Amino acid sequence: MEFSSFFTSLGTSFLIFVVLMLLFTWLSRKPGNSFVYFPNRILKGLDPWDGGSRSRNPFAWIREALSSSEQDVINMSGVDAAVYFVFLSTAVAILVLSGLVLLPVLLPVAATDDNVKIQKAKGNQTFSDVDKLLMGNVKGGSPRLWAFLIATYWVSLVTYFLLWKAYVHVSGLRANALMSPEVKPEQFAVLVRDIPPVPEGQTRKEQVDSYFKSIYPETFYRSMVVTNNKEVNKIYKELEGYKKKLAHAEAVYDESKKTGKPEGLRPSIRTGPLGIVGRKVDSIEHYNEKIKELIPKLEAEQKVTLRENQQACAFAFFTNTVTAASAAQSLHAQMVDTWTVMEAPEPRQIIWSNLKIKFFQRIIRQYVVCFIVALTILFYMIPIGFISALTTLDNLKKLLPFLKPIVNIVAVKTVLEAYLPQIALIVFLALLPKLLLALSKAEGIPSVGHAVRATSGKYFYFIILNVFIGVTLGGTLFSTFKSIEKEPNSIVSLLASSLPGNATFFLTFVALKFFVGYGLELSRIVPLIIFHLKKKYLCKTEAELKEAWFPGDLGYATRIPGDMLVITIVLCYSVIAPLIIPFGVVYFGLGWLVLRNQALKVYAPSFETYGRMWPHIHTRFIAALVLYQVTMFGYFGVKKFSFRSLLLIPLPILSLLFANVCRKKFYRSFSDTALEVACRELKEIPNMERIYGSFIPPNLSSEKADDDHFEDCLSQVSRAGSFA
Repeated sequence: MEFSSFFTSLGTSFLIFVVLMLLFTWLSRKPGNSFVYFPNRILKGLDPWDGGSRSRNPFAWIREALSSSEQDVINMSGVDAAVYFVFLSTAVAILVLSGLVLLPVLLPVAATDDNVKIQKAKGNQTFSDVDKLLMGNVKGGSPRLWAFLIATYWVSLVTYFLLWKAYVHVSGLRANALMSPEVKPEQFAVLVRDIPPVPEGQTRKEQVDSYFKSIYPETFYRSMVVTNNKEVNKIYKELEGYKKKLAHAEAVYDESKKTGKPEGLRPSIRTGPLGIVGRKVDSIEHYNEKIKELIPKLEAEQKVTLRENQQACAFAFFTNTVTAASAAQSLHAQMVDTWTVMEAPEPRQIIWSNLKIKFFQRIIRQYVVCFIVALTILFYMIPIGFISALTTLDNLKKLLPFLKPIVNIVAVKTVLEAYLPQIALIVFLALLPKLLLALSKAEGIPSVGHAVRATSGKYFYFIILNVFIGVTLGGTLFSTFKSIEKEPNSIVSLLASSLPGNATFFLTFVALKFFVGYGLELSRIVPLIIFHLKKKYLCKTEAELKEAWFPGDLGYATRIPGDMLVITIVLCYSVIAPLIIPFGVVYFGLGWLVLRNQALKVYAPSFETYGRMWPHIHTRFIAALVLYQVTMFGYFGVKKFSFRSLLLIPLPILSLLFANVCRKKFYRSFSDTALEVACRELKEIPNMERIYGSFIPPNLSSEKADDDHFEDCLSQVSRAGSFA
């Protein structure tokens, strides 16, 4: 890519970001848009424009983001959001400290050599102006390569130091959050799976109660047996659907009284499929009849479910958090595949259908899912590599000669060269996350937070193997295929020597992601349009309106792997192409600002794991670092730096040792709750019945407190909003 195309891409992306930022400033000040730009504040009962959010200054949001504290983020979006910002700030710090040394040292060293000029004269490969600033411009075996070797060590040491500091900080954040005096229901409970068959003469509930009562006679409170809720859930969802339709129909009827005749026009519906065929009936009467039919049906199914559909899993409740934390970390049975006890997830996180899956079934499912994910990665690599190879202008002109007149137009050539491969790649990646989330849940994972972490891990390895490695190898193989055909033994050297040629692709890829991606994130143009369309044509009730503007969470399952892809790219090219470092700094710095604004005002957390995702982020960071170190070792070999490239061998070993030390020191406190943390004093004496009742799934809750048909599995406790 020539400098003109490179700067066109960069300038256009920056211009798009400025336009989107100005749009955000203008649109966010309008009262009718407050549900789109300040939903988190509205959900918390705060004034949307408190703190100057209605300012005409387009940079006011930056001032608010910078002035906010870590505690502000925790209060608005939880500990997980605060941990995510630790990751972003750590990435910025690593790249800034690396860039302070690499940019002033390596750029002059590379720019003052002439390897590109020599290779161009030989006609071996094609080069652009940007290549003159890369490590590829240094001749093989040159003493100048010492600077690049020392720089490789510098980046690694900076990463170790800052990752250690971040781990210590996040560990403190998690401990402080868990030691909060607020009552958290999940800290008084454990999840019990793989319960043995019920002994003769006992019910499942009696079996669980007697087992835990014998081990914890003073602190065991009671148990709740999990049931198979498939059938009752169908009826419950149908009933809730009719309730929403009834509320909608009544709202339409009330609106007709204001806009038409005083008596209004009662809405009607056809009873056939999709409400477009069949007998025409009064909507309100029809929905009321359906609700009256379904309520007794639901109650009857609840009784059947609770008595006949009990599963070999339960929740056990304790009167204090220390016992619950201790129980979750202990081996309860001699055989590990029975009485498996773990920390209970938040009630809102529980994946009820997964709790019944047995110990060995979970292991088998994990292996099957790993195999499917591996196949997915392999099959996705083929089209991604193909796209990366085809969407370069030179290759398009070779394969589709009839496009040559169009592609040769300067304006068209500049735009296509700047954006075509990056857009193709981004669109292709958007198709994958839901599949990986479904596969993660299929493993038998008991909570949404755990499933999101598992999805994040799968997605990270997918995009690293397919985007970073796939694009690099795909483009290089296509461009050097004839040379490989003539000299098959030269494949390694050809691939390694062509590695810097992909640097410009990743420079523009990162620029497109931070300017256009974060511009769209800040402006929320798409959610704004969707909200107003739904509000105008679909929403008639407050519940429907809230459903239309409800923002969801930060989307860690895809956001973190996307960020990790960028840090991997920037690390791997930091020494080969130091120009990429400022792009990485801007990506994570701008991301910190934009997402800080979104965390404080927009996104509402759907779960809280108190920073449990940090060990996974740390592991991916180390994986990115090892890939960088291996890449540099291979590239120094291609540059014919002889035995001196062997000096890089200790780096991957050092990285693995560092990861192991961090795991030994920190990981246990993330997988389990330390007892010194669990023993904190609570603000008030906990109401155990309300804690217990918070775990009753909505489809099994009942308002008839004197009814005893729940006693086989759980107490007759209605759901409550507070726990103290």
